[in-house]
Amino acid sequence: MAQVFSVHPQNPQRRLIEQAAEQVRTGAVIVYPTDSCYALGCHLGDKDAVQRIRDIRQVDDRHHMTLVCRDLSEIAQYARVDNRQFRLLKSATPGSYTFILQATREVPRRLQHPKRATIGLRIPDHPVAQALLAALDEPLLSATLLLPDDPLPLNDVAEIRSRLERRVDLVLDSGSCGVEPTTVVDLTGEVPEVTRVGKGDPTIFGVAPVA
Repeated sequence: MAQVFSVHPQNPQRRLIEQAAEQVRTGAVIVYPTDSCYALGCHLGDKDAVQRIRDIRQVDDRHHMTLVCRDLSEIAQYARVDNRQFRLLKSATPGSYTFILQATREVPRRLQHPKRATIGLRIPDHPVAQALLAALDEPLLSATLLLPDDPLPLNDVAEIRSRLERRVDLVLDSGSCGVEPTTVVDLTGEVPEVTRVGKGDPTIFGVAPVA
């Protein structure tokens, strides 16, 4: 049965965050809050935990997983970022955006898109997520907590635990954090391409979303 830690949304308890980080390091799949909605997370180097997230979401290796990072310097370690891309990232982070970028060698090939060698990256604007990333001292591999056939991500912790109690190890409960996933922006081309409109305002990139 999944553990539940009640974590303050603005001032997360250090002891609980450290315990959560240690569970991630030892192979746990967790549910944690972000500035858009709840997400699934695990250690980026744990192959089995990554597969568990794919199984929960029922997605294959063509689905972009996301590396959730603390800051721009961490993004630059895992993605190739030129000056133009850096300026766009700086203008929109932290925030409710996921960016598709070319992965560096720091990203295991099994986490990259099999044909494009890309990865999703984002910097959340949520105290609990940021505290967890600081405790981990590395990115967290993540996916939106959107179950197959559900129209919206899960947001109620009682329902999350009921539906996933034997499929995840820990839930960080910080109350409601919304049901709108991130806006996804592909930065691999000459101009940004908004491939999914979510919570983040897509108009700041000066392009129309892809229909």
